[in-house]
Amino acid sequence: MADRAPRILLADDEQAIQTLLSYPLQKDGYEVVRASDGREALARFSEQPFDLVVLDVMMPRLDGLEVCRRLRSRSSVPIIMLTAKTEEIDKVLGLELGADDYITKPFSVREVLARVNAVLRRASPDGTEPNAVPERDAFGDFAIDRPARRVIWRGADVKLTTREFDLLSYLLAHPGRVHTRDVLLENVWGHEFSGDRKTVDVHVRWLREKFAGVAPFEIVTVRGVGYRLDRTLSAELPA
Repeated sequence: MADRAPRILLADDEQAIQTLLSYPLQKDGYEVVRASDGREALARFSEQPFDLVVLDVMMPRLDGLEVCRRLRSRSSVPIIMLTAKTEEIDKVLGLELGADDYITKPFSVREVLARVNAVLRRASPDGTEPNAVPERDAFGDFAIDRPARRVIWRGADVKLTTREFDLLSYLLAHPGRVHTRDVLLENVWGHEFSGDRKTVDVHVRWLREKFAGVAPFEIVTVRGVGYRLDRTLSAELPA
């Protein structure tokens, strides 16, 4: 799992549920493969390796409990069941068939993300979060020390505001990926932020003023979409 994003198989016959969960999971760094019924879920599972399977119980062709039973007979992949049922017997049956966790509809997206992270963390050999941001990120003569909230370039500290540090830290943790302003606001400023979206542009400009052409990365504007950080080790300090 280290050389690719964690891959999740999401099997649910409701398009609305697939859409509701796919976007935040992808935003959190997961690759999501969808299936709309039980047989398709088994077919998708046979095509490539998965790190987690999310199964709706009530699906056409094969229900989620049968899919869970068949998957567990050949794989130890973590499985989370989704169901609209609340009866204890259904939950017990799913767990007895080998499910690792159970989420009852209606649910919040935040709850699902928390359960996904928890199940994958338990399944990880070292018990770490699958998309955990490293405490220290270093390349070339540049380093960011997240616990100490320090940015170091060629042995010297670079002074950043709190939000500049948080934005740079987030972009460095997800290099090569395009982030919309809304995604950056949610992940850097938080859900409670109610200010102007242009604050993202302002902070990007400030970071560029401090690092453009100097540090070994570039913050690229993707017109009409957002921003992407590209790592490049060719940057040099001006003479």
